[in-house]
Amino acid sequence: MSRVGKYPVALPQGVTVEIKNRTVAVKGKLGTLDLVIPSEIDVKVDGGKVAVSMKHDTPRARVLWGTTRNNIKNMVQGVSEGFKKVLEIEGVGFKAAMQGKNLVLQIGFSHDVHFTPPAGITIKAEKPTQLSITGFDRQKVGQVAAEIRGMKKPEPYKGKGIKYQGEKIRRKEGKKK
Repeated sequence: MSRVGKYPVALPQGVTVEIKNRTVAVKGKLGTLDLVIPSEIDVKVDGGKVAVSMKHDTPRARVLWGTTRNNIKNMVQGVSEGFKKVLEIEGVGFKAAMQGKNLVLQIGFSHDVHFTPPAGITIKAEKPTQLSITGFDRQKVGQVAAEIRGMKKPEPYKGKGIKYQGEKIRRKEGKKK
């Protein structure tokens, strides 16, 4: 039984939730997000709170109950506050810069790597070795951060590459003579 699903999601000031035809639309100051609700789950808005419940107690409904509640919570948090991921670039000569809306990375290849962020995502090169990815859709922010990190993952011998802020890289010992 889900322990998360039974708690209602509180709606902050300026956030509205509409339920139409198995779709929940959350609207706030940063944007609008939609979520299709599975047929086993029921969602209701009661006085500034969103309650998620199961229609029937089945194993699939139990699985989807807490997941749906957390997806709605993430949508509410996203349209009111937004999400942010910070990436750090380590390595001699490795750096990032913005050219208009495009991100240009110099990460040890013979050419510069260009990345165009999707709609709703903002990338800032706060320092040449630090990137800030912000947006109101948690899934998109995480996906963009993972794609940028995947261009040059941190390697275990020297630690060069792109990593999340606060990520610990397990270092390996090099060759011995």
